[in-house]
Amino acid sequence: MSEKKRIAVILSGCGVFDGAEIHESVFTLWAIENAGAEYEIFAPDVEQHHVINHISGDEMDEKRNVLIESARIARGNIKPLSGFNAADFDALMLPGGFGAAKNLSSFAFDGPESTVNKEVEKAILDINKDGKPIGALCISPVILAKIFGKAKMTIGSDQGTADAIQAMGATHVNTTHGEVVIDENLKIATTPCYMLDAKITQIAEGAENVVKAVFKMLD
Repeated sequence: MSEKKRIAVILSGCGVFDGAEIHESVFTLWAIENAGAEYEIFAPDVEQHHVINHISGDEMDEKRNVLIESARIARGNIKPLSGFNAADFDALMLPGGFGAAKNLSSFAFDGPESTVNKEVEKAILDINKDGKPIGALCISPVILAKIFGKAKMTIGSDQGTADAIQAMGATHVNTTHGEVVIDENLKIATTPCYMLDAKITQIAEGAENVVKAVFKMLD
């Protein structure tokens, strides 16, 4: 019996407006395990850009840590991204949520001129250098656009975000619920999830489809 595939998942906090989108994160983990693989969860040990009240949408006067907040989704079973070793994994997954654009990168504030957290950039480049696939959900493909430039991807159909992706040198493909865009050269699979007005069942479908696309690239 062949060994189980091991998939690394990078989270960006806990909560759609200032961290990782919880539904996308959980369904990604479920899809990985349902496909017969196992996952390990990582997050950078850095301060969140800010903290948002998820009822009112207002910014709160407090500070939180991305690794500690991500541990809520991971049920405490998480490692700092500084300890990530691409050789230990077969693929990498990036769930969405504004944390991807606020904590893992500065895209939410700087658009095409954004920067990417150095540990996040290194993890992505190391996986890519080893010829291993990357899956990205929702807004997180903007990180891949910034790092790779020429890449084919989707965030759904939001024109402003699509324009910013193309300004970084990537090609955007409009998609709807559950659809996946694959860049065969870079081994990147992307799906829109909550970048569209979506139901939770559509998030489950998108997460499962993008994980399946990543696994096909492992064959």
